[in-house]
Amino acid sequence: MTIRVVIADDQALVRAGFSVLVNSDPDLMVVGEASNGAEAVTVVAHTHPDVVLMDVRMPTLDGISATRLITQDTGDRGPRVLILTTFDLDEYVFDALRAGASGFLLKDTPPENLLDAIRVIAAGDALLAPRVTRRLIAAFAQRQAPSTTAVPLDSLTARERDVLIALAHGSSNAEIGDELHMSLATVKTHVSRVLSKLNARDRTQLVVLAYQSGLVAPT
Repeated sequence: MTIRVVIADDQALVRAGFSVLVNSDPDLMVVGEASNGAEAVTVVAHTHPDVVLMDVRMPTLDGISATRLITQDTGDRGPRVLILTTFDLDEYVFDALRAGASGFLLKDTPPENLLDAIRVIAAGDALLAPRVTRRLIAAFAQRQAPSTTAVPLDSLTARERDVLIALAHGSSNAEIGDELHMSLATVKTHVSRVLSKLNARDRTQLVVLAYQSGLVAPT
């Protein structure tokens, strides 16, 4: 099944380069491009992609605001947003993750890694570079008190809390199974239930919620 991609970047050469790369893979297809965040929101509404490659700094509407609008408008059935950034934009990336992005990559990522990341994000079943993402979230969570926004952790069973904590530590399903002595199928069931109860789009959002709620403390 072909993965449909929208590219949002204010530099035409960057968009062209990403477009050529994505279209070079038979399983991926660029269905739209945008030069700013406002265009990205419109293009997504018209093309219904699976993944949006989103730059952060763009005119008219920045990538964080565009990500927030896209995820609010489309809910958990909408496209996954993959933020493209540089090291000096880490704080913006954290804001984007809280806005609903599913992960991030540096713009100098090797081409094959970008294509793999698109597939991972489209699948929605694993964190993108989980330990890197976890370190980023933990670093910024350490700068602030737990969120005052209610996170319904009371709805989770003790086992589901254990799974959420393991997720926040960057563990894969297989690692969670080994740690908690559960089968892979049972782990997947618990993850699905936690996603549903916390109204999270994907595992990245679960990590953000775990830190924001204070369930997991930065190390």
